[in-house]
Amino acid sequence: MSIPLSLSGKVALITGGSRGIGAATVRMFSQAGAKVVFNYRAAKKEADALMNECGSATCCALACDLNTPASAAPLVRAAAERFGRLDILVANHGVWLGDDVGIDQMPDQQWRDTLSINLDAVFGLVKHAVVQMKAQMKSQMKSQPRTNGPVGHIVLISSTSGQRGEAFHCDYSASKGALISMTKSLSSELAPQGIYVNCVAPGWVDTDMSSATLADPKTGDVIRRTIPLGRVAKPEEIAAPVLFLCTEHAGFISGEIFNVNGGAVLVG
Repeated sequence: MSIPLSLSGKVALITGGSRGIGAATVRMFSQAGAKVVFNYRAAKKEADALMNECGSATCCALACDLNTPASAAPLVRAAAERFGRLDILVANHGVWLGDDVGIDQMPDQQWRDTLSINLDAVFGLVKHAVVQMKAQMKSQMKSQPRTNGPVGHIVLISSTSGQRGEAFHCDYSASKGALISMTKSLSSELAPQGIYVNCVAPGWVDTDMSSATLADPKTGDVIRRTIPLGRVAKPEEIAAPVLFLCTEHAGFISGEIFNVNGGAVLVG
């Protein structure tokens, strides 16, 4: 007997959804029955193609450059208005610069840009999504008492870099490590109110962002030798745990850092 991972009746906002892990997550959520809003920054062609593939009646692509807390507010509002509510937030967007830069050579602007996109915008997304989810709960309680089911799900996408660090990429590691701490703090704060907050921490994944590094014969070989499974992940292998964490089958999981790295970082 099969046990479906269903999101029927749910509305999800997935950031950075036009390519890579984000696009795989949009597809998987749509296949699971969710209505999905996702944003893109510049990849309009890819975003439109994905929206049409999933069905424009239940999948909506919005242009939005997430680089400040304030930039998140209109995106959350648009997602809730498009389908009438918001049940799930997946904060997937982010930047990673492939070139190594030592701390003594790192431009102040690079540090600021990375933290603004990878952390500040996530703060804004979570803040405004929680406002929306709490408003929905308050409205629903006027007509019927709240059950023990979830009010909402939030999944932040971190990285192994946020757990063990990454030499010459301290800006990225700092931003992703902060998301792990944010997950634990937010879970303690929001779980009693029925908002589940979890984190998925991928290792190396075959995406556009990492393609040049993985294709380099020297660095690519070193990377693969550090992964016990001997290969990097496919985007779908990250999207599937994200999906699971937003279903009823993860009903007793909150504050968890879900490692998906082929065994490369055996830490919590």
